[in-house]
Order: sequence, then structure tokens, then C-alpha cells
Amino acid sequence: MSALNTSERTYRREFWLLCLSSLLFFGSFNMIVPELPSYLTHLGGAEYKGLIISLFTVTAMLSRPFSGKLADRIGRKPVIIAGSAVCLLCSLVYPILSSVGAFFLLRLLHGFSTGFTPTGQSAYLSDVIPAKRRGEAMGLLGTAGTLGSASGPAIGGVIANNFGLDWMFYCSSLFALIAITIVVNLKETATEKTRFRLGLLKIKRHDLFEPRVLMPCLIMALCAYAYGAAFTLLPDFGEHVGIRNKGLLFTCLTIASLTVRLIGGKASDHYGRANVLKVSSFIIAAGMLVIAFAATPLQLISGVFLYGLGQGITSPTLLAWSTDLSDTNHKGRGIASLYIFMEFGIGIGAFASGLIYSNQTGNLPVVFIICSSLSLVAFLYVLIKPATSKHKELVKP
Repeated sequence: MSALNTSERTYRREFWLLCLSSLLFFGSFNMIVPELPSYLTHLGGAEYKGLIISLFTVTAMLSRPFSGKLADRIGRKPVIIAGSAVCLLCSLVYPILSSVGAFFLLRLLHGFSTGFTPTGQSAYLSDVIPAKRRGEAMGLLGTAGTLGSASGPAIGGVIANNFGLDWMFYCSSLFALIAITIVVNLKETATEKTRFRLGLLKIKRHDLFEPRVLMPCLIMALCAYAYGAAFTLLPDFGEHVGIRNKGLLFTCLTIASLTVRLIGGKASDHYGRANVLKVSSFIIAAGMLVIAFAATPLQLISGVFLYGLGQGITSPTLLAWSTDLSDTNHKGRGIASLYIFMEFGIGIGAFASGLIYSNQTGNLPVVFIICSSLSLVAFLYVLIKPATSKHKELVKP
């Protein structure tokens, strides 16, 4: 019997509960994203829309070295729970905000959620799934998160339209609470744990980055730029071409990602991570180009769907590759390094795209042409500097 089957039999309950918790967590913070631009406009900060995503990713990125180190030292569960707890608290505070400054301070705090929970989840999964099937398992976990990302905006939109923004924020908080409750009952997988102490928050140079995962990190940053631009400007682009429901484009994106995550992750187990990334990065570049020149709802939705396919393949493949390459005792650090580059790409993409856009719809094509170009650079990078064999992909970047 294969190692995977043994692992699945041993951890079946824990693994699927982890997936359910991931669904609720991603549903929690994605639920509010489509409504935040109009909420910020209501507060008087319409010209700062680009900061909605970029500030969120700043603290997510800064927290990664801490979450990676803590996941390796005190365990996976506390790190997962900490991120969900931040989501719970922040969603309760949004309804009482009264200024643009307070909004952005809360966005900074909210960023800690994605700095912690996904790192702990990926490290947990890497403990229970062997490398030869890790891409498929990352695809399963990613599918759960994508279901949350797909349903969150739709649920949030329905609640906001029928009951108001306050109830949308409260529902987001409830999702996070249920996610925490699930994780509390999981079995810890870290074998060499220490009790938390303040000294663990001291970050040394080697805690900042795992050099073994450099190649996946660079590819992630180049492709993640498009994600930041899309989440910042798709609501405005949708309105420009006549799409009234702001959550529809996000739902299309995540549904597209959902349809290929399992296939993409499994393909990377069979054909190698680098070979699959050649295909996915090219698809992202093509999707961004279609979006750039979209003039009708159907054209925009088609571009978003194509981008979602590429993004859905890229994410589990890069996560699996990073855990393959990481030192056994520092998987958390390896995963955190990948997420640091992801947040850097998303943050720069959101901020730069907001500046270029400047609330002028005529600038939208330029924004997404840049996204396409950077994804094409990722394609060329993995094409020119591939791993020479499937085995070598698992032992060195």
C-alpha cells in the first residue's frame, strides 16, 4: 500500500477538517473585498483604492518570517488559529470605523491573518502528505480555499445588498470563529515543539528567507503582481463594461481556479513542477492580455476566467515545489519565503496599478498589459532556467 494511502488513512479526519477550516477562513476575508472600494469611498478615501489590497499585503508579508519560525517551533495549530483570530476581530471592528486613517490601520492589522493561517496550513499538510503526492494534496487544500474565495464575495454581496454592510462584516467574523473551532480540535503534527516565549519573536537573518526556494519565489512574485491588480481594479473595470454585481468577476475568477487546482497539482507530481509552470504562467499572461482589451462583459469575464485557470494551476504547484525544496526541519520557513514573495508581488501590483489607474478608465488597458508582461517574464524564466529533471526539482532550486 502506498505511503499516501497510509497517510490518508491515518490523517483522514484531520486533513479534511483542515480543508473545511481553510474554506471558512478564505471565505471570511474574501467576503468583504468587493465591497471595500465603495466602503472606502463612503469614508472619503476614493483616491486611495490601491491601498486596500497593498496595505493588507504589507503586514502579511512582514509577518511571514514570524509565522514560518513559529510554525516550526511552537507548532502548526497555534499559527493557523492566530491568523483566523485576527480575521474574527478585524471584521468586528470595520462597522465602527469613521475615518480613512482608521480604515487603513485596520487593513494593516487584517493583513496578519493571511500572514499566519496559510503558512500554518501548508506546513501542516506537508507533515502528513509525502512529496510524490504533495502537489495533488496542495490542490485539494487549495480547492477548499478557492471554494471559500468563490462563495465569500457572492455571500457578502447578498448580505450587503439585503441587510447592509455591518451584517456582512459580522458574517465574516462568524466564518472565522467557526474556522478556529475546527482547528482547535485538530491533532498537532509538529514533532519537535517548544513553548512560546517572547524570544521566539526575535528574527535572525536566516529566518527571513530559505535560499533553497529562490526559483519558486521569483516566479511567484512575477505572477502575483497580476493578482494584486485584479483584486484592486476588477470592480471598477466591471462597472466600466456594464457589470453591476461587483462580486461576479471574483466568483468567475475563483471558479476557474477551482476547476483546475486538482488537475494542476496532480500534473506537477507527474510531469514536474517546472514543466507545469511553463504552461500556467503563459496562461496568466494571455488572460491578462484579454482583460486589457476587454470592451464588453463577455470579453472581460472570458479574460478573468482564463486568468483564473492559470492562477489555479500556479498556486498549488509553487507551494508543492517549495515544500519539496525546503529543509525538513524548516518547512515553515520555506513556505513563508514563498508567501513573502507572493505578498510582495500582490502589494506592488495593487499599489502600482492603483497609481497608474488614477480613477481614469482609459488607463485600465495599460495596467493589465503590464501584468501580462510580467507573467510572460515568469514564463521565459522557467523556460530558460528549468530544473534538468523531475528528481532535481525536488532537491534544489
